[in-house]
Amino acid sequence: MNQRELWDSAVATLERNWGGSATLPSASQYPHQWSWDSAFISIGLARCNPARAQAELNSLFAGQWEDGRLPHILFSPGEQEDAYFPGPAFWDSRARPGTPAIATSGLIQPPVHARAVLAVARASRGANGAAHFLQQAYSRLVRWHEYLRGHRDVGGAGLAAIAHPWESGLDNSPLWDGPLAAVRQPAQAPRFARRDISHVDARHRPTNHDYQQYVVLAEQYRDTGYDDATLPGAQFLVEDPLFNAVMLDAELCLAQIAGELGLEAGPHERHARRLHTALLARLWDERIGAFTARDLRTGQTVGVLTISGLMPLLDPWLPADVSGRLAEVAASPAFIGGAAYPVPTTPPDSLAFDRHRYWRGPTWMNTNWLLGQALRQTGNTELAGQIAASSLRLMSAAGFREYYDPLDGTGLGAGGFSWSAALALDWLAGLASSET
Repeated sequence: MNQRELWDSAVATLERNWGGSATLPSASQYPHQWSWDSAFISIGLARCNPARAQAELNSLFAGQWEDGRLPHILFSPGEQEDAYFPGPAFWDSRARPGTPAIATSGLIQPPVHARAVLAVARASRGANGAAHFLQQAYSRLVRWHEYLRGHRDVGGAGLAAIAHPWESGLDNSPLWDGPLAAVRQPAQAPRFARRDISHVDARHRPTNHDYQQYVVLAEQYRDTGYDDATLPGAQFLVEDPLFNAVMLDAELCLAQIAGELGLEAGPHERHARRLHTALLARLWDERIGAFTARDLRTGQTVGVLTISGLMPLLDPWLPADVSGRLAEVAASPAFIGGAAYPVPTTPPDSLAFDRHRYWRGPTWMNTNWLLGQALRQTGNTELAGQIAASSLRLMSAAGFREYYDPLDGTGLGAGGFSWSAALALDWLAGLASSET
């Protein structure tokens, strides 16, 4: 496909996946609204339909809990319970006080939302209702970030902790292998029927063992009533470099939004500075030349290199030696230089690399987009341009897939995937603006 055809196909994909109030990640595999999917989707919609982008985010914010959390799934009321597992009955959100009328999960995902709101607000500037949207979204985002700082800083150093691999967005990343190995299984193993492998080849998805661990952890958190005061005793508790780098970027986006609203930006800049200090102090690993996760159960970093460890390039205050080292690793055979269709999420020379299985190797468009943003942030525009060009070529050849084989470019996972289509629009619009 040429660029015009790719644009038209992306717009059509998002239109097909529109569910009336939000965009489904994929009509076949994911029949509900997902948190960070909607953030990425709205970034693309801002390029072609800003009003729908606002509706996408407003739908997501309608699922916010009174404690400020944005749950990672908002369930479509018309869908059957067994359309996706775990479904609304499993999460039982309505049994907890302070939850919205719509059924949700109790977990969270990386806070890309302020970046999305800023993109949508800029695309909507001057339109009817744009100022009201920005004011309302800012209020929601402030509560969301207060939740992360107030409830999730379990380590006490300023970083948000995740209590489940699903909260990272990179579900079965090798980053979690060590922390998950210590999870104790209950005497009675949970009984469940996976729906994902009825739509997608099981070889491309997390294993049954992985899924059993996910269900055990989700049940344990649910059974506390999603009480974050119990997190110090949780079996899985990790500080993730991607999650916290995105949070730092989001605070800087909030500072820009506050400025546009005539509000004080200083608090957001201070929050970002605290994240900057904590990322360097707690998650930088000199041995691998990148950031890694910290297991709060052991107090130790896991020492594993994945694409997540490059995302602190989003931090504009990184010391030059650190940002330079990260850029070198990004360009190396471990990532951009080591695959025909970059960027692999796990280095191809890693023992954990699996070219087909979910986050253990395949190329994803959202991590490509985030890494491209991060590289531009630190002046590595050539590398960012390589990622954009490669991503567009890949989608032109293989379509808007959930993820891709980084070695031969085969499309994997769900088809007609919304955030791939949306981010194609953002890259294409960026190319068009740079040519004019």
